[in-house]
Amino acid sequence: MTDKKTILIDTHAHLDDERYDKDRDEVIKRAKEAGIEYIITVGCLRDKNDLERAVGLSVKYDFIRPAFGIHPHDAKDVSEDSLNILRETAIKCDVAAIGETGLDYHYEHSPKDIQKNLFVKQINIARELKLPLIIHSREAQNDTLDIMQKENVRDIGGVLHCFSGSYEMAKKCLDMGMHLSFTGVVTFPKAVNIHEVVKKVPVEMMLVETDCPYLAPEPHRGKRNEPAFVEFVAKRIAELKGLSYNDVARITTLNAKKIFRIQDKQETKIIYPIRNSLYLNITNRCTNVCTFCAKFDDYTVKGHYLKLGEEPTSQEVLNEVLRSEPLKYDEIVFCGFGEPLIRLNVVKEVGLLLKKMGCKIRIDTDGIANLVHGKNVLPELMFVDVISVSMNAPNSEVYQKLVKTPFGDRAFPAILWFLKEAKKFIPKVAATVVAVPGLDIEACRRLAEDEIGVGFRVRDYNAVG
Repeated sequence: MTDKKTILIDTHAHLDDERYDKDRDEVIKRAKEAGIEYIITVGCLRDKNDLERAVGLSVKYDFIRPAFGIHPHDAKDVSEDSLNILRETAIKCDVAAIGETGLDYHYEHSPKDIQKNLFVKQINIARELKLPLIIHSREAQNDTLDIMQKENVRDIGGVLHCFSGSYEMAKKCLDMGMHLSFTGVVTFPKAVNIHEVVKKVPVEMMLVETDCPYLAPEPHRGKRNEPAFVEFVAKRIAELKGLSYNDVARITTLNAKKIFRIQDKQETKIIYPIRNSLYLNITNRCTNVCTFCAKFDDYTVKGHYLKLGEEPTSQEVLNEVLRSEPLKYDEIVFCGFGEPLIRLNVVKEVGLLLKKMGCKIRIDTDGIANLVHGKNVLPELMFVDVISVSMNAPNSEVYQKLVKTPFGDRAFPAILWFLKEAKKFIPKVAATVVAVPGLDIEACRRLAEDEIGVGFRVRDYNAVG
């Protein structure tokens, strides 16, 4: 199945379904063997026994967490007693979320007004119990968004499960702080609309699920689905996002743990892989304070926790890198969550040794190292293959607004000089900008490519790694 070292969370399964009655334990065993760390099994209340089956699974298996809700199909049959049972069972059983709840106009087994009323009531239960929501929306985009907006789900959080809406709907859900979860549908060749949504949505806002026993992914399409098959969802998302399977597994697992309050000790990474590059986290210190810097909110990058207790020595960095078989990576990147050239000596010691081993070396920098060290550092970096410099503006005035630097008006001219001078010592030089809303990207491009003669790359706003 999967690499045993790669872990995933199936964030939406229906393991209490009768289609598992003959081999439920075997299905769960296969999930564990496939690297599934946790399963959220969703109990949909039609009678009290429905919830008890989900509770029983969570008691028997410590890696199965229950979520409880009343499906919109059953809205017409709901009484106040049903809602009280939902609330009381959720309190007793330490559930992961309230849901699935929401709207389904595809079959309309229950009248729309009754569905909407029940949806609001379950949102209120989630708020009362301080639990996230699992929201179902099928052919009910406008009403779903309207209720989410009016009920301010941002202060509750949660996920739109089995997302099948438009990108416009996805964007509005993201703006309300909600995550989107994708099923085996993403593996279907003709699901072009879902493919486009996946390409545009940040992976940091995604979850993966099976919705089993339904929606089995390719190559199991048409068969009974099961949690072990969630790997096919993650692999297809990786292809669409240009990430590795391990990247998607790691990031979506962390996302799920945050949403569903699964406590997990975060281990700080000195080295961390993204795609097929190995990044070195040697400092959290920065020369500047960028207005768009992600670490003001979180020290996590693509599922890796990067907040250092203390800075690693050159030998500690090398020990970690050598254990990771560095030659299997396309490049070794000095980046981390800080400005690497602040620790120039560490960069040189580690970089020179890795270069001698045959590694390709890249540095991501703010381009102000010469001002920091009071000298031209570029002749000391001739072992570097690629240097990526955060230009971030077309002129000094804009730079000062976006980047709070201790060097004032000297900073931007120093960056431009650094870019020009770097071409003498380093084979590939590129200027980068973060696509901050309102920034004149084309003016930045002309400055980098036409005036300075270096490469140019635009980095997504609010996305790191």
